[in-house]
Parts: sequence; C-alpha cells; structure tokens
Amino acid sequence: MRKFLFISWLFSFFLLIISCRPAKQPQLHGDDISKVIAQMTNVMVHDVTNPPLAARFFAYTCLAGYEVVSQNDGHIKSMHGVLNNYPAFNKANAVVGSNYQLSTVLAMYKTAQQLQPSGVLLKKSEQQFLDSCRLIGFSDAVIDSSLSYATAISKKVLTYVKADGYRKISSYPRYTPTGNAGTWNPTPPSYMTPVEPYFYTVRPLTLNSSFQFTSVSPVPFSTEKSSAFYKFLLLNYAKGENGLTAAEKDIANFWDCNPFAVQNDGHMVMGLKKISPGAHWLGITGIACKQSKAGFSKTVEVTTTVAIGLMDGFISCWADKYKTNRVRPETAIRKYIDPHWKPFLQTPPFPEYSSGHSVVSAASAAILTHYFGPNFSYTDSTEINYGIPPRKFTSFDQAAKEAAISRFLGGIHFKDAIDNGLVQGNKVGGWVLQKMNKN
Repeated sequence: MRKFLFISWLFSFFLLIISCRPAKQPQLHGDDISKVIAQMTNVMVHDVTNPPLAARFFAYTCLAGYEVVSQNDGHIKSMHGVLNNYPAFNKANAVVGSNYQLSTVLAMYKTAQQLQPSGVLLKKSEQQFLDSCRLIGFSDAVIDSSLSYATAISKKVLTYVKADGYRKISSYPRYTPTGNAGTWNPTPPSYMTPVEPYFYTVRPLTLNSSFQFTSVSPVPFSTEKSSAFYKFLLLNYAKGENGLTAAEKDIANFWDCNPFAVQNDGHMVMGLKKISPGAHWLGITGIACKQSKAGFSKTVEVTTTVAIGLMDGFISCWADKYKTNRVRPETAIRKYIDPHWKPFLQTPPFPEYSSGHSVVSAASAAILTHYFGPNFSYTDSTEINYGIPPRKFTSFDQAAKEAAISRFLGGIHFKDAIDNGLVQGNKVGGWVLQKMNKN
C-alpha cells in the first residue's frame, strides 16, 4: 500500500513539474522572412517604386526585424556603432511574454506599411500571417505581447528613417537636362523626367559619404570616329533590337527589372509589371538561405546585410550618375549614327554612368559569397511571376556579371559603365562586410 501511495505521489509530482514548465512555443523559419520580402515586392511593383527608393524601402524594413533578432540572439550584433547615426535600442523594451521571432516579422510589417504609398496593402498580409501563427500554436497573449514589442521597435526605426534626408528632396529645385552634347536627355517612348536626381543626398547606411566609391571617370564623349567613345557607340549599335541572338535576348530579359517599362497600344500607354534589381537580388538571397537551410536568425542577418548593400550601392551609383550626367546609347546613336535605331530593352529614365545593375549586383554578390561561398550553385526563379523562366548559376559572381552585361545586350549601357560599375559595387559590398566585421 505504501509503495502504491509513493508511486501515486511521485506521478502527481511529475505532472505538477510538467504543468509548471513553460510550454514550448512554435518556431518560425527563414521562409517567413522571404515571404515578407515577396509581399513587399508586390507592393513596390504596384506603386511603380523606383530602384533607389525600393532599396531604401527594403533596407529599413529589414533593419526593424534585425533589431529584434539582435536583442534576442547573442550571435547577432547590434547595428548601433555600425550604421551611420544608428540609435542604441534599450533591450528592456522587450515585452514580457513576447516571442522574438514573431516580433521580428511583425516589426517588418509595421515598418513596411509606413514606407510605401500603398503600404496599407500589407495589413492584409500581416493579418494572414497572424492567423497562420494561431494555427501553429501561438496564443493570443503571446501574439499581443509580440505585437507590442514589434511596434516599439518599428517606431524607433521609423524615427531613424525620417532623419536620413530623403524628405528634404521634395523641396530641391526640379532637375533640368543641360542640353549639352554628350549629356543625358529623356528617352522614348514616354520621355520621363529623371529619377531621383538628389538621391545621393540621402544619408548612407555604412558609407563615409555618397562619393566614397564613385567610379573612375567615364570615357570622354566624342563624335570623332577614331575616339574610344565612338567605338563604344558602334559596339552598342551592333547590339540593337535586331542584333541579338536568342540566348542574348534571354539574358537581357531575365535581368531587365525596369519598373518604368511601358508599352504603346495605339493611343494607350500601359505600364509593364516588373520588379527592381534590388528586389531581384533579395529574391536570390531568399533562395540561397532556403537552399542552405539557414535558420531564422541567419536569414534575417543575411537578408538585412544584402539590403544594406543595396541601399548604399544605389546611393553610390546615383552620386556617379548625376555627377557624370552621361548620355544614353539610344540618344547618341540616333543622333550620330542611325535615327531609327532602337535598343532591345527600354532605356530607364536617368543618366547612364555608372550602371546601377552592375553596382548593386556586384555588391550583393560580394555579400552573398561571404555567407555561402564562391561556388554556390542555385536556380534563380525570382522572375517566374513576371513570365520569365528560371536560370541556373554556379556562383553569385557569375550572376552579377551576367546581370551587368545584360545592360549592354539590352542597349542601354556602354561597356565602361558596366565594367567600372562592377568594380564600384564590389567595393561597396566589401565595405559593408568590413563595417559589420564580416571580413
């Protein structure tokens, strides 16, 4: 009898211990971060967000999520002291009962909703995410606490955003083309005004200044047939819309990523839905994280680092563009060689040098190579939703170089803008890694 009572008491004690132990919370995964990026991309496409501004959108949103992770994962360092003027966050702000993974995703949603004209569309995505969290076992109490934590982090990140100088741009004088020979002018079919001529005034995240890594000077403009510039013209002229092989057209189309592309249909002009180069590289980042089985925190770290490289890459490139103010191949070829020539891709509405695709692709490739190695093979399916079939790559460097040369094949960049842009982007990517002590 005593033995039975002892066993019963022992069993009851065991049940008491189990009931007092905190319930194991569900786990989120890196895919949850990639889904937020994909949803942000949809909003960016909806709003026809220009490439530099899209990079800003991604960078600050990722920073909000990263900040939560850095407060809860000892392997992830804070950005305070790393990014320019980035504030110190009080870890005591973490709300009792919150789940940091849940707060990470929610901080991204809360921040993204404030950074796009149609950010309100992400509220539906946020609600669907919360519904899915309840289905996998998150309680309403944990969700409420996590939401409070996320909101507090997002508010402080948004304060940091407001101080980066972008809002001042609207008060600057309207940019007017100079009309000088060899300088940029609006291009067909829509002859749009230049995009973000003052983006270089935005506070960089890691760079000492917007002009820290500007490229060497471009080949001087000249109409002399023996000049280097005229030889560049002839190279582009040979690669017009009728001068490409099927394989070259595939490359140009795959990396087009021009949110300003339009199509004329009689008297109607229709916008074509395309993502920005930054969104494309963040898509690649998600693919690499999933393929390598990166955990939740690692995915946040890698995605944020790439997003930082994108923003600083665009700031560096745009400083170059409006400093050199170089003419596009389409304008020069039509004026000096063939008035009927057309590039295979539509020319984006901003000066030519240096190549934005080259800069941000090289920066992204440098960062991704650091995390995943120089021989990381993957299939890039980022553009499937836009009717573009996947392409296979054996390294990020190969992808970056293909993205860069696609702009020459598309007829929208000269060769030196591509080659020097790759060098510029590699420097930006290396600098970002150095600042984050990843080298």
